[in-house]
Amino acid sequence: MGKLDGKVAIITGGASGIGEASARLFIEEGARVLIADIQNDRGQGIARELGKNAVYLHTDVTREADVKAAVDRAMQEFGRLDCMFNNAGAAGPFGPVEAIPVEGFDSSIALLLRGPFLGMKHAAPAMKRQGFGSIINTASIAGVRVVDADHTYTAAKAALIHLTRSVAAELGESGVRVNCISPGFIATNVFQKAAGISQEAFIQSIPAVNTLLATWQPLRRAELPEDVARAALWLASDDSSFVNGHNLVVDGGLSNGRTWTQFVTDMMQLGAALTG
Repeated sequence: MGKLDGKVAIITGGASGIGEASARLFIEEGARVLIADIQNDRGQGIARELGKNAVYLHTDVTREADVKAAVDRAMQEFGRLDCMFNNAGAAGPFGPVEAIPVEGFDSSIALLLRGPFLGMKHAAPAMKRQGFGSIINTASIAGVRVVDADHTYTAAKAALIHLTRSVAAELGESGVRVNCISPGFIATNVFQKAAGISQEAFIQSIPAVNTLLATWQPLRRAELPEDVARAALWLASDDSSFVNGHNLVVDGGLSNGRTWTQFVTDMMQLGAALTG
């Protein structure tokens, strides 16, 4: 028995990173999954690999027609919709506020905030008719503490956390749960695009990046896409049937601030400076 036996999920951004890890885990746990992404070759290849329980559909989450088409396809293909995982994302424009182009701001907000809004908007009618469903949004610790990302990304993720709570208050009355997950830093394509390097260079650099990331939080290992996928599995499953409007932080303790070792080192340095 899998945790998602008989359930149907749409995962946006499902062709790489957290989305791909979630698609693989959801199917392993018995779900049928529609992988929604704009990476056609990769998405189609993953769907073929995963077999009859996976379908790929080109989906630009900034386009309402695409999101609606994904929901319609899942309903036509599988007859129901149990989980809408609004996961697609990318880094926004970096730089001081005066240097951020308006076009970059608008496109980032469209992807990171309007995209999940559209997913919730079009999943809601089907789930309300059923009287059940789980909507999951990928937020970020950047929405919890402002020093962890560019201005636009931080603002969008903070807004998404609050939008999640707002929609949860509405849809909960119909038996539909709405929650979000806030990961820490993970070596995914989002990281690659933010760094402005090629896919090949990024893949080669992942071991070094993970070695660095392992030192950033109290749990001394790098966060992996599978860590977030397991959190999404819990929110999608009946194990979390009374969880609604929650922001599940999955970051190894990073958002709590400095690690204990850093704190002790800083205090020792402060003490040495004060005693001269």
